[in-house]
Amino acid sequence: MKPLLSLVSPAHGADEQVDWQAAEEALGAGLPSDYKAFMSVYGAGDIGELGILGPLPVDYVQWDPGNVLDATPGFRGLWDSEGGVPGVTADSSVVLPWGSGCNANELGWLTLDPDPDKWPVVAWRRQIRYGDSRWKLFDCGMVDFLVRMMRADFDECPLGDASLWGEAAPFVHWREQQRRWLAGLDPETGEPTPLVQDFLQWPAS
Repeated sequence: MKPLLSLVSPAHGADEQVDWQAAEEALGAGLPSDYKAFMSVYGAGDIGELGILGPLPVDYVQWDPGNVLDATPGFRGLWDSEGGVPGVTADSSVVLPWGSGCNANELGWLTLDPDPDKWPVVAWRRQIRYGDSRWKLFDCGMVDFLVRMMRADFDECPLGDASLWGEAAPFVHWREQQRRWLAGLDPETGEPTPLVQDFLQWPAS
C-alpha cells in the first residue's frame, strides 16, 4: 500500500469495516489481500472519476454507491457479449468487478488462479482504437494497477479515458461524498457549488 499512499491521501477515506467472511461467502470467492487493505485504509469511494466498489450492499442516505455483488451480473454480461479477453477461454463466471468510471470503463479481476493474490486485473474499455478488443488483461493486482496507471507505468494508458494517466487524484469515501452533497458542497472537491445547492432546494416529488 505504501506506493499508493504516496500518491493518494487517505485523509477522506474510512475503514469500511467489512465482514470478510460474510462478503466472501456472498461472492462465492476469496478476495485479494490488497483489496482488503484498501477497504481498511480508504474504504469504498472515488479516486477522481474512478469508483472503487465495496464488496456488499450498504445502507446509504442519498445514492447507492454500488458494490461488487450487485455489479457482478453487468460485468459478466459484458464478458459474455464481447467474448472477454482475447486468448482467455473461460466463461464469465471467472470475472469479478472492483471498479467503474473514468468515462464508463469497467475494472475487475480474472479469478482463474485459486490464490486471489495472484488474480490479474481485467478492464473493459469503452473508448478503443479501431480493431482493438474492449477487454484487456493486466498482469498485476488492483492496487498495483492503480499505482502504475497514476505513474504512467504501462506502455500506454490502460483505460479509454486518460484522466488518471500519469496523474493522481484525491480519494473521497462514499459517505463523505454524500455528507458534502447534503451540505450543498461538491462531492469530489468539498467546495460550495450552486448546482447542488439549487438541487437541494427543489421540492421533493
